[in-house]
Amino acid sequence: MDNGLFSLPTPFTPPTTEEDELVWLRLIRSRKVGPVTFWRLLSEYGSATAALDALPEVARAAGVTGYTACPEGVARAELAAARKAGASLICKGQPAYPARLAELADAPPLIWALGNLSLAARPMVALVGARNASSLGLRMARRLSEGLTRAGFTVVSGLARGIDAAAHEAALEGGTIAVQAGGVDVIYPTENTKLATEIARRGLRLSEQPMGLDPQARHFPQRNRIVSGLCEAVIVVEAAMRSGSLITAREALDQGREVLAVPGHPVDARAGGCNALIRDGAVLIRSVEDVIEALAARGVPLAAAAPPALHEPAPRPVDPPAPPRPARPKAPPQGHIPGQTRSLAETAALHSQILDRLGPSPLAEDQLIRDLAIPAAAVAPELLTLELEGRIARAPGGLLARLN
Repeated sequence: MDNGLFSLPTPFTPPTTEEDELVWLRLIRSRKVGPVTFWRLLSEYGSATAALDALPEVARAAGVTGYTACPEGVARAELAAARKAGASLICKGQPAYPARLAELADAPPLIWALGNLSLAARPMVALVGARNASSLGLRMARRLSEGLTRAGFTVVSGLARGIDAAAHEAALEGGTIAVQAGGVDVIYPTENTKLATEIARRGLRLSEQPMGLDPQARHFPQRNRIVSGLCEAVIVVEAAMRSGSLITAREALDQGREVLAVPGHPVDARAGGCNALIRDGAVLIRSVEDVIEALAARGVPLAAAAPPALHEPAPRPVDPPAPPRPARPKAPPQGHIPGQTRSLAETAALHSQILDRLGPSPLAEDQLIRDLAIPAAAVAPELLTLELEGRIARAPGGLLARLN
């Protein structure tokens, strides 16, 4: 709706009453009004009320006929849905609105929040990556996430499966923010419902979208700009050459944020995006100490809760003992067909889980079993099947690698 009717900027005043917030909500929910148009309307007309009144004429001048702004009843219904869900409305200019996010030219005029708002006042680092992450990638995400929260940073991600979920889970104790593509009351994917509930209880969930909105493909790039916009830096753990994580990285570069990437095996497609980012100038990351060093070089102050030592590796959590592995599978009972107790669909799903966690870089079989959280006796036959099919290979030392 850019039709040349906008002129010199006028300073705006953030909403101070519920009625003011209602008008802001009506303006941003009006058809063809996105964040950039919202701020230009506010700059031109001085207030959301005046902009809302002028909107039909602005639309007519832009060639849009029969235009009406968002009805008051629709906005009030959204406010009621938010109250029912326990969500808080935060408008740009209000004290709780994240400072780094407010710097963006397309900053969301308002965001819905569920959880601990104080987490958005701390320095933040985004951690993103592949949905079909490898076991090594998931372990790296957890290690970085835990280390960053120990250093006093809030870890931000997008509540997707894979790297996002691992980052959120590892940061629950120290502080994590999930930015959602749909309404803040709509959990996607549904498999992360338990995690999302925990984040609302112990962390913070944010969204600029209307309450109750199911996310569509176009909403994810909008979500990604908020993920990067909140933060001092974006870390990409695993990403294919064409992936949402690279969209987040490009948004970060456009916003003047630091981009960091974890290198991966050259022939692993899940590492292609990270390796390309490093080739093009992203900071190579091997540990949380590398992240802190890169942020310090940018002048980002460390929070009070610094890690035990910046020049020595932080203590690594001791892995739980591996489940016992039988030296040799026992002979099946007479008449028993191996795998008969598991359906074809369940077997295919287990094969997919195994292959998703393996890449060209060898991984210890015991670590794979721990990551799968499935008894070793159930995994061992499927590993043999995948090996016979030529999809995985064994290396000395009990290591496994994916072949295709």
